[in-house]
Amino acid sequence: MNFSRYWSVRQKQVDAALDHFLPSANTRPKTIHQAMRYSIFAGGKRLRPIICLAAAEVLRGKIDAALPQACAVECIHTYSLIHDDLPCMDNDDFRRGKPTSHKVYGEGIAVLAGDALLTIAFEIAARCKSQPRYSHAEIVREIATAAGSQALVAGQVADLEGEGKKITPADLRYIHENKTAALIASSIRLGAMSANATPKQLKQLTEFGQSLGLAFQVIDDILDVTQTTEKLGKSAGKDLKAQKATYPALLGLEKAREEADRLTRKARAALKPFGKDAAPLEAIADFLLKRES
Repeated sequence: MNFSRYWSVRQKQVDAALDHFLPSANTRPKTIHQAMRYSIFAGGKRLRPIICLAAAEVLRGKIDAALPQACAVECIHTYSLIHDDLPCMDNDDFRRGKPTSHKVYGEGIAVLAGDALLTIAFEIAARCKSQPRYSHAEIVREIATAAGSQALVAGQVADLEGEGKKITPADLRYIHENKTAALIASSIRLGAMSANATPKQLKQLTEFGQSLGLAFQVIDDILDVTQTTEKLGKSAGKDLKAQKATYPALLGLEKAREEADRLTRKARAALKPFGKDAAPLEAIADFLLKRES
């Protein structure tokens, strides 16, 4: 498959859907809707919505059926970045190559823009259709669980509390399983659910998503210490400065790279039952392992 073309087409589909779902920049009060759109359309990779659509595609589902879920997870992801960049959290001035929300709109509006994106995620998700195996309520609950205090928020709390402390590999895995991998795995699951996946298919794709999510974060940790701010589009070296728990800090760069490779191979192994239909997800896993930003 032509991966670059595939990714570009899916990005455009997601962007068009997000533009449709979000209030226009002129909707009153203009400031909050401009702030929401500023962060949503700041040039993100669209990883989570694209893997959601790819999971549906693997099961020969319809892309349109997965678009509300795909856009919902992107709104949740973007909200988490806005809040993560706040001075009370990671205190970053750049995200996706542009000034962070609070640098442009102030801390108050940035907090509210994150709140609004988290809230509208459920409004968008509510537009999805139920499937024979998955009720409308189950699909929405899947999103809520991934964003909640036992997943995404749990990881953020553990990440903050782990700064400057000596932690175990199990503690580090807990942080990354929740802060990063949970929403990535849920994105995969939502795409599968939109295509009415069997329990066995959902289990296999969940395993893929969990391993992919961890591999993604390991690579993210590596890039933070090996790439420049210009390359990353966010402040390089901030994890080291904040004494955060990362794979390179705990294992060293070489071992961290080995772990990313191991997790990617484990993710690909979970796709074997799907044969050639899994090509999009396999290509995404390989792309993320080799990415430089």
